[in-house]
Amino acid sequence: MDGEDFTRKAAAEARGLNPGLIVLLVIGGPLVVFLVANIVLYVHAQKNLPPKKKKPVSKKKLKRERLKQGVSVPGE
Repeated sequence: MDGEDFTRKAAAEARGLNPGLIVLLVIGGPLVVFLVANIVLYVHAQKNLPPKKKKPVSKKKLKRERLKQGVSVPGE
């Protein structure tokens, strides 16, 4: 009877999903969807958004750069 009892329990356990598989699907599924969605949005934004405008350089910085290069600053 012990052999039949063991096979009956093993068959009952085999019908259900593995708990590790359930955890993997619950955690891994949304994670994969999140990463793929981010990649899709990033590629879409790269194609459709205009390039960033550069900040204007201040006159003070321009003067400093010209002095470093040895060019005389006009007006001085």
